[in-house]
Amino acid sequence: MNLQSMTGFARSEAAEGRYRIVWELRSVNGKGLDLRLRLPNGFDRLETDVRRQVSEQFSRGNLQATLTLTLSETKLEAVVNRDALDAVLALRAELGDVVDPAPLRMDTLLGLRGIVDIREVEDGEGEAAARDAAILSCLSDALTALREMRQSEGRALAQVLAGQVAQIAALAAVVEADPSRSPEEIARRLSQQVATVLQDASALDPARLHAEVALLATKADLREEIDRLKAHVAAATELLEKGGPIGRRLDFLAQEFNRESNTICSKSNSAAVTAAGLDLKVVIDQFREQVQNLE
Repeated sequence: MNLQSMTGFARSEAAEGRYRIVWELRSVNGKGLDLRLRLPNGFDRLETDVRRQVSEQFSRGNLQATLTLTLSETKLEAVVNRDALDAVLALRAELGDVVDPAPLRMDTLLGLRGIVDIREVEDGEGEAAARDAAILSCLSDALTALREMRQSEGRALAQVLAGQVAQIAALAAVVEADPSRSPEEIARRLSQQVATVLQDASALDPARLHAEVALLATKADLREEIDRLKAHVAAATELLEKGGPIGRRLDFLAQEFNRESNTICSKSNSAAVTAAGLDLKVVIDQFREQVQNLE
C-alpha cells in the first residue's frame, strides 16, 4: 500500500445537459479528516454523499471541496398568476363603462405587476437526477486525481524517510562501535568514579555506597538505548514498507527516537558519542518534520 502525503490539489470538469460542473479540491496537513464543503444554493442535499465519498478515499487532512455550476443556456417561461388576472378582470367588469371596454392587450397585462412572471424553467425529476449523478461522478474523478497526487508526494516522502531511518541506524552503529563503550574502558571509568566516591567513604554508609556504585554502573553503558534505537529503526522500516496511513505511528516513533538520543547525549563520556548523539537529534528532527506531512 502506497504512502500518501496530506497536501494536494485536483480539479475535475464535466457537463450534463445545460450544466457545466467543476469540482476543485485542496488538501493540507491536519490531525484528522476535516472537510470544508462549498455547495451552490439548493444543493445541500448532496452533502451526505460527498462526505461519504471523501471518507472512503482519505483518513487524514484538511480538505476544501468547492462545487461550481454554470448554465450553458437559460430556459425561461412565462407563468400567469391566475388569481391576480381574475381579480383584474373582475374589477374591470365591476367598473363597467368607467374604463375602456376594449379587450385587454398583452402589453397591458405585462405592465400589470404580478400578472405575468418570467422565470427560469425548473428541471424535471429525471433531469435533476441525471445532473446530481453527474456531480457525484465528477467528484469521484476529482478525488481520484487528488489521491494520485497525494500518493505521488507520498512516494517521494517515503524515499526521504527511508534515507533518514538509515542515517539513524548508521549513527546508532557509530555509538555502539565507539571505543569508549568497550568493557575495558567502561571498567576503567567505573573504577575511577568508584575511587572518587570512596574518598569520602567515611561519610557514607554501606547502603549509600552500594547505591552510588550501582548508579555509576548504570550510567556507564548505553546498551539499552542502542537496543531500543535498533528496535525503533526496525519498526519504522517495517511501517514504511507496509505503507498506508502510518503518519501517527511514525510520529510516535519519532518521539521515541528523540528520547533515546537525549539519553545518549546525557550519558555520553566520549566526544565522539556526544557528536553522534547530536547528529542523531538533527536527523530525528528532520524525520519528524517530514512525518507531519504523511496521512
